[in-house]
Amino acid sequence: MEMKPKRKMWALLILFATAGSLMAGPSDQFVYDLTQGRRAALSELAPALRKSSIIVVGEQHTDEAHHRAQLRVIQALVQAGAKVAVGLEMFRKDSQQTLDRWTAGGIGPREFEAVYDDNWNYPWAAYSAIFEYARAQRIPMIGLNVPRDITRQVSRGGFQSLTEAQRGQLSDVTCSIDEEYMRYIRSVYGAHAHGNMNFTFFCEAQMIWDVAMAVHSLDYLKANPDATVVILTGVGHAQKGAVPRQIRLRSQVPIAVMLPEVPGSIDSKTVDVQDTDYLLLDAK
Repeated sequence: MEMKPKRKMWALLILFATAGSLMAGPSDQFVYDLTQGRRAALSELAPALRKSSIIVVGEQHTDEAHHRAQLRVIQALVQAGAKVAVGLEMFRKDSQQTLDRWTAGGIGPREFEAVYDDNWNYPWAAYSAIFEYARAQRIPMIGLNVPRDITRQVSRGGFQSLTEAQRGQLSDVTCSIDEEYMRYIRSVYGAHAHGNMNFTFFCEAQMIWDVAMAVHSLDYLKANPDATVVILTGVGHAQKGAVPRQIRLRSQVPIAVMLPEVPGSIDSKTVDVQDTDYLLLDAK
């Protein structure tokens, strides 16, 4: 039976849209390699990237283009043959069982989204493609963060206020950081108008997240030494002075850092190899 003109038009539109989504991938994502001073396609860099045991990929939480770029990094590594695991600032370690059920296909989207909302304050829609790809490819996802009551207590009473049981593996958390990272933390502290909150306690609460993400990623690598852990986290935690520094204090595993380009804020004129190894360009 001949297709009616209107139905034929919609069929073509759907075909083109599907083709576009299938074609979009790592080859469409360009990267500026600060270590080499050159621009390259992500797919070209993937074989070298997979030599890193941990790749920290930053984001601005509200920018969906940054999340699409993160997905392309994961896809490029998978296509290059890496055994990828995705580490998440967005999920607490105590939600690991639910993450395992999600990647195994043992929990439905609606039920999982409720757990996501309990862990993170930003819209599911911004991150859903990453989670759905991990589920489809059976890629492990790792909850890297600490329970919110730990962060809250540290911000009010400092790390020393935690009991030994609360600290667990998180030893020696102090506000001892390099000058550049300190400037960043002070800017965040000021921007959020924390009033009478003790700055040192605020800094230690920030450091709790850095240390937890480092420790939990390294724990996964100890159990899975052939894995490549891709950590997804905010740009503040992703910069070399933050989570990567905490990893290097604890291990000699090779690390790569990737930040999204934000013209005037994070670009080749404002950052260098002390901050990141790569810039994800034109993330759209």
